[in-house]
Amino acid sequence: MPTLYTQAESNIRRTWILIFGFLVFIIALGWLFSYLLNNPIFLIIAITWAVLQSFLSYWYSDKIVLALTRAKPIAKRDNPELYRVVENLCITAGLPLPRIYILNEVQPNAFATGRNEKQAVVVVTRGLLEKLEKPELEGVIAHELSHIGNKDMLLAAVVVILVSIIASLSNIFFRINFWREDRESRGSEGAILLALGLLAAILAPLAAILIQLSISRKREFLADASGVLLTRYPEGLIRALEKISADPNRLRVASNQTAHLYISSPFRGRQATNWLAKLFMTHPPIEDRIRALRELRI
Repeated sequence: MPTLYTQAESNIRRTWILIFGFLVFIIALGWLFSYLLNNPIFLIIAITWAVLQSFLSYWYSDKIVLALTRAKPIAKRDNPELYRVVENLCITAGLPLPRIYILNEVQPNAFATGRNEKQAVVVVTRGLLEKLEKPELEGVIAHELSHIGNKDMLLAAVVVILVSIIASLSNIFFRINFWREDRESRGSEGAILLALGLLAAILAPLAAILIQLSISRKREFLADASGVLLTRYPEGLIRALEKISADPNRLRVASNQTAHLYISSPFRGRQATNWLAKLFMTHPPIEDRIRALRELRI
């Protein structure tokens, strides 16, 4: 039976294996496109642009997300109980106190954002505060603080950069290929390679997104385990996940751009029913997360 520590170690190991595979994938794709275009300068431009775009997004990620969700900051006097919960867990985790925001939504949910521990933000919905008991609220806050402590925001930024690079490479390859005048001068072997290049340009962004979602799901398992390490009470997070997933209310400000941030998918009526649909989920199924939590030994 896995312990909390082996669960965390396993998820970290698998995540870095996926990132290594990501890098190998980019190198292979870059080599193929360079060969077919016979000019590496376009790939250098695409990579530079993707990295610059992703860097700017990461640097201003908290401002962008808060603007998209319309979350509002609160002071300690506005909700002293919530502040006490966050403060106590931050002391336990050895983290600085993040900024706390409220999202005026009925659906119980929460997320953390920010580029590092000093710039971190924890956002909870009004429904979360109204529908969860204190041990359940502690479980949710501990989960979000674990994302901060585990530096998931940094990891997410790295993955976004890698996905952007792949998307940019594919886009550049498509645009340049249709302008080439000598694409029929390679003979039958060249035509086959060109067809493979076009296929790779179509499938590569899809594969990159699948890898990104897989890493995101692994980080949720790790944040669950790390959160329980803070509270020492798995049942609190388990009951919170059950309540959040069972709530029928929709999150009005939810979007595909921000869905992966929340502790549980904010969408309702889109639950995966087969293995193919689960590949495109931003979060692991709640049943799998609860099962993993129940199997942990503290």
